[in-house]
Amino acid sequence: MHANGFRTLCKRYSAYFLARNSERCICSKSQSLKVGDKETLTKTFTKEDVETFAKISLDNNPLHTDPDFAKATKFGRCIVHGVLVHGLISAVCATKLPGQGSVYLSQEMKFVAPAFVNESVTAEVEVLEVRKSIMKCSTIAFRTEDKQVVMEGVARLMLPK
Repeated sequence: MHANGFRTLCKRYSAYFLARNSERCICSKSQSLKVGDKETLTKTFTKEDVETFAKISLDNNPLHTDPDFAKATKFGRCIVHGVLVHGLISAVCATKLPGQGSVYLSQEMKFVAPAFVNESVTAEVEVLEVRKSIMKCSTIAFRTEDKQVVMEGVARLMLPK
């Protein structure tokens, strides 16, 4: 990228995208994203949430739904499906950063610790780079009480109109 920055007319969104050193993108008068912008969302995944997801996804691993089975594992109790935790990241992107109309393009993720049923999880999305109509961001989910990271990664999203 040039030191003086560059301008690109994006006819698809009928707006100018101004990017300087991948730090700022002005998508409209009302929306301005910059490197370091962050948003979070917190949810407690209940037994009912996990059971409903197991039915919808057909992932009936008893590690998620059977307390007796889970007790005998290294986790000692039921854990939330990792993809369900990732859904909280998706919710941050869809509702807060960048918000409604954004499109998830890709996600690299690593599950580093379990999220337990009936414990609060916080998802955080942080802008790493904005180029034209694409935002790259870090994604992290952690147990709210002890701040233990359960999932981390990097996502790419198409910005809304």
